[in-house]
Amino acid sequence: MLWHEDKKASPFSVPDTVADLSFKLISKQVPLDHAQQLSDELLKILPWLNDEPLAGIHMIHGASTGNGWIRPEEAEGGCLYLSKRSRMQIRVPKTRHEDMNELVGKTIELDGNEVTFSDYQVKPFTALGTLFCRYVIVGDNETEDEFVARVDRAMKAMGINLTKALCGMGHTFMLSNGPTKTMSIMVADLDPEDAVTLQQTGIGEGRKAGFGLFVAHKGIKAVGDMSEMQHFDGT
Repeated sequence: MLWHEDKKASPFSVPDTVADLSFKLISKQVPLDHAQQLSDELLKILPWLNDEPLAGIHMIHGASTGNGWIRPEEAEGGCLYLSKRSRMQIRVPKTRHEDMNELVGKTIELDGNEVTFSDYQVKPFTALGTLFCRYVIVGDNETEDEFVARVDRAMKAMGINLTKALCGMGHTFMLSNGPTKTMSIMVADLDPEDAVTLQQTGIGEGRKAGFGLFVAHKGIKAVGDMSEMQHFDGT
C-alpha cells in the first residue's frame, strides 16, 4: 500500500525587500495639486531616489470631509487641510532605509506651506488580493476600456493575470510638462505573490511624483459590490 497525503501549502511570507516608510507630518495644509512640488523638494534632499527604479513618492492625503469642509473636486487653487495624525509614505528598497533618516527633521515648502517630516514607521507590503491605485497617468483621449486594456497588458508583462478591475475618478495635475490626466483603478482576486509584485512594480510612469503606486484596500464596499466590478478577460 502507498498513501501520500497532500501537503498543505505553506503560508506566504511577504518579502521585505521593498516597503513604504510612513512619515509623520507637521503641517497645517498643503495644496491639493502638490505632486510636482513634493517630488521636486524631496529629490533635492534625497537625490538618489531618482536612481532607484522601485522607489516611489506617494502624494499627501487627508480626510475627504471634516468640520464642514469638503474636499474640492478640482485641485487648482484648493488646499488639503491636515491633522496632527497626518502622514505620507515613500516607497524604497530595504537597502535604503538608513539613508531615509536624512529626511527626518527636514522642512520643505509647498506653495508657501511648511511641511516638516518627523519619525517614520516601516509598512510592509500586503498579501491581500485587492489593491488600489489613486492615480495612473492616462492619455488625453484614452478611453476607460483602452486604459484597462493597457493595465492588463502591463500586468501580463509582470506575469499577472488580471481578472477583475474597476476604474474610478479622474484627476488632472499640473506637472512640469503641463497638465496631466489620471484615472484611479482597483484590482481584485490577486494571488499573494502577484499582489506583492504589483506593489513593487506599479503601473505606468511618474512613480517619483505619486503615480502608478498600488496600496492595500480593505474591501470593495467603498466603490460598489464586487459583482459590479468589471470582469476583464483581455479581449
